[in-house]
Amino acid sequence: MTANDFRELALGFDDAEESAHMGAADFRVGGRIFATLAHEPLGFGNLMLSPELQQSLIAEAPGVFLPVSGGWGRQGATHLRLAEATPEQLLKGLQLAWNLRVQKNAKSRKPRGKRKP
Repeated sequence: MTANDFRELALGFDDAEESAHMGAADFRVGGRIFATLAHEPLGFGNLMLSPELQQSLIAEAPGVFLPVSGGWGRQGATHLRLAEATPEQLLKGLQLAWNLRVQKNAKSRKPRGKRKP
């Protein structure tokens, strides 16, 4: 797969938009990032996942998925090796990242309890 494939698939999700963060392409839903091409020069796309989803993908395809180094990776940020990924693996990773972001967006919009004056 290529960065252009990544971009095309990411933009195929409902309400997905391309933007940029720190000079790199990112993909958002509801104004929040679910995937990036921040490490495109190294051959990676990035997925914003939970640690559990990250581990599931790595277990299925350790040659394709790996954690981003440092704290971001421990929180679920996941590299996807573009050249090694199949269309199905790329689509699955993006779908998981998009679904997670949509769920988080919905939770953050829920009304909170009344504040004490």
